[in-house]
Amino acid sequence: MRKWYRKPITFATSLVLAGSLYSTSAAAAPKAANPVEKGRFTEQIEEASIFDLQHAMQKGDLTSEELVKFYLDRIEEYDDSINSIITIDEDAIAEAKQLDKERKAGKVRGKLHGIPVILKDNYDTYDMPTTAGSLSLEGSVPPDDAYQTKKFREEGAIILGKANLHEFAFGYLTISSLGGQTYNPYDLTRYPGGSSGGTAAAVASNFAAVGLGTDTGGSIRVPASFNNLVGIRPTMGLASRDGIIPLALTQDVGGPIARTVEDAAIVLDAIAGYDPADPVTAASNGYIPKTYTHYLKKNGLKNARIGVVRALFGNDPQINKGMDQAIEDMEELGADVVEVTVPNLNKIISYPSLSNFEFKFDLNDYLASLGSNAPVKSLAEIIDSGKYDPSIKNSLIARNNKESLENDPVYQDIITNRSKLAKESLNSVLNENELDALVYPTLNSLPAVIGTNQGSGSAPMLSPFSGFPALSVPAGFSDSGLPIGMEMLGREFAEPTLIKLAYSYQEGTEHRKAPVLK
Repeated sequence: MRKWYRKPITFATSLVLAGSLYSTSAAAAPKAANPVEKGRFTEQIEEASIFDLQHAMQKGDLTSEELVKFYLDRIEEYDDSINSIITIDEDAIAEAKQLDKERKAGKVRGKLHGIPVILKDNYDTYDMPTTAGSLSLEGSVPPDDAYQTKKFREEGAIILGKANLHEFAFGYLTISSLGGQTYNPYDLTRYPGGSSGGTAAAVASNFAAVGLGTDTGGSIRVPASFNNLVGIRPTMGLASRDGIIPLALTQDVGGPIARTVEDAAIVLDAIAGYDPADPVTAASNGYIPKTYTHYLKKNGLKNARIGVVRALFGNDPQINKGMDQAIEDMEELGADVVEVTVPNLNKIISYPSLSNFEFKFDLNDYLASLGSNAPVKSLAEIIDSGKYDPSIKNSLIARNNKESLENDPVYQDIITNRSKLAKESLNSVLNENELDALVYPTLNSLPAVIGTNQGSGSAPMLSPFSGFPALSVPAGFSDSGLPIGMEMLGREFAEPTLIKLAYSYQEGTEHRKAPVLK
């Protein structure tokens, strides 16, 4: 059930822009060859890119206030069935009015000026609660913004609200004690993926232009795949994690969830960079381009070399059929596609996630950062409170039973050997075959029916175990209309290459299709 911060919002039932009534129907519209013609915004708002929205606002055909009201109207109309949003900021319209005044005065803060966005509810916001979806943190308002939240605001983005997630980012189902179960907008009987499933369902449903998620073992890329979206897990160190409720800092990253590669690139521009509060970001110095949007090249696959990791395909005939078609499409778009073997693959993916080890210690540090206003002071207090979804009880207790990491031989083996092995093995196959990227299904199972087992697969673990970047891009649909995603993995700080390849594939296939909401 949606929670309203401060007070309920009054929604408009329709919105008139530039003399035209914009429908709130989510039926997919064909992508226009020229979405902005003769200075007039002609494409349906719900599938418009950030570029399109900015152009329309600059021309005076659209205001940020109108855009915010449009998205709020859609949330009011459709989110009762999807259940993706936990909190809405009632000041969003006032913020939009201020940003409209700034634009009129000639001040545009950045590429996200006046653009409504959704944050996964583990990103700190000084003006809204940050809960990780847990009743144990209900009403917890952090003292300041997460670094990425702050960068969004500096770019002029409007934080429209906070999205549901799998509680404490533990899994792929997106169910929480505070937010309940989020549903897949392409099939309301199925899971939306996770743990950033609320953000993905909201962006897919056009409740905001773009969103931010977090990824420890697939939590950006899996929901992006399940919701026909683009999701980028950046290189470890590209973007700060400061102010994000942690799961395992050795693997945690935050990144964009968007309807298009171009929107994801704009988000990456906003959040990438060095932050003294997160020392690993020092590694990004010298690796961040002036703008990732320079790599939006339609011929980006021409003469590219792509390595297919067939060992990660699994047994689902629908997904494998979609991937085989994707391979053909990439070849037609000019790529040289070869099948490759990743050395030591089985050993790499047999390692466990560090969320089983680090969560207690990282979470307790986060709770301490909240100061005296923290509703709970430790993981032990959360367990004692009973304010969490029963499905995560055993996981909470097991993590809380970890007494020390220094004296844990399994943990020390992972820290010492796993990343080294993964990096060396991936660099070996990339370099020896002169590859630009590796590709495989984002997840080798389709969204499962709620109440049944959701396959997790091992493919999403290559990126967090190595620290290398990975991007999920829509690769079509199953026969029953369920989205399929293709993951592209590249070298450290090779986000420009992945964006170039994914954009070329996106433009050459046009797999993005909005869900039909009811």
